[in-house]
Amino acid sequence: MTEVSYILISLFVCYVIHALLNIYKHPKHTNSNHVFEKKNKIPISVNFHFTRKCNYECGFCFHTAKSSDIPTIENAKQALRKLSESGMKKINFAGGEPFLYPKYLADLMNFCKNELKLESVSIVSNGSKIKRTWLQKNRDNLDILAISCDSFNEETNIEIGRGLGQHTENLYEIAKWCHQLGIKFKLNTVVNSLNWDEDMNKHIEILAPFRWKCFQVLILENENGGLEGTLRDARRFEISKEKFEAFVKTHENQKSLVKEPNDVMKNSYLILDEKLRFLNCTESNKVPSESLLDVDVDTALHQAGWDENAFLQRQGIYNWSKTPTNSCTEANDLKKFDW
Repeated sequence: MTEVSYILISLFVCYVIHALLNIYKHPKHTNSNHVFEKKNKIPISVNFHFTRKCNYECGFCFHTAKSSDIPTIENAKQALRKLSESGMKKINFAGGEPFLYPKYLADLMNFCKNELKLESVSIVSNGSKIKRTWLQKNRDNLDILAISCDSFNEETNIEIGRGLGQHTENLYEIAKWCHQLGIKFKLNTVVNSLNWDEDMNKHIEILAPFRWKCFQVLILENENGGLEGTLRDARRFEISKEKFEAFVKTHENQKSLVKEPNDVMKNSYLILDEKLRFLNCTESNKVPSESLLDVDVDTALHQAGWDENAFLQRQGIYNWSKTPTNSCTEANDLKKFDW
């Protein structure tokens, strides 16, 4: 073998070895996108439906009052602490109607803000039980207050089951309080067969929510699908995607609008129920995980059916705190995670 041939063969062998080393690296030394590395899911934003009880009877509700249970304050705090230790940055308290338990709600908010140091604490409410004195007292622990409003026509609200005719009046009052007290005001609208052709632009411009979530009405078989054992039959409220998009088109100039059709909404929320279980909605149903009182967060998350890509697609991370945070930057980092 000539010297030149020996050198060429040696170079070729070195090239092959180098290529093989680049194909496989030990997981400890790979970046987060590497095929051999598996990262735990991060429950960055959690929706805690600590009660199913509600004083309204919205016909399309998909989290109905199947029980009157709420977790003890100690158990709720234990679960919230575990979530915080696993990376939770935002908690949203929902129901049911969370303001049926104002002292319980205030206690959990204070715990999340001052002990867990969460970036964002928010509430979703129908607005009927909110008092200005309560907001004044708890405003330092509340970043966002979201009010559900599906129509500015009270006849439509009554037909939906949202109140007895004072819903719009309450909404305007609460929006004013939020703006006065420095609480971020948000609107949630379920687009359905009764409101898909309503023009809400004038009201949205006056109310000036920082974020307006518009959901296509969602049917979950064991909650509002009209099956035996369910409390609702929401099928009469269903609309096509075309009608949903028509509603969005009518309001396309509203910068606060964030649309959520069914295919984005269904699997993109981490829902924690009153028994401290995640609810898996992947099969148009709600299948509970094991309780966070019994298993670690990662085990429960892998039973939750949570679609992290859909979470990012629906702008699940946004400016959610009254003070600047790193989470908007972290949204880009989340896209790189190997979930």
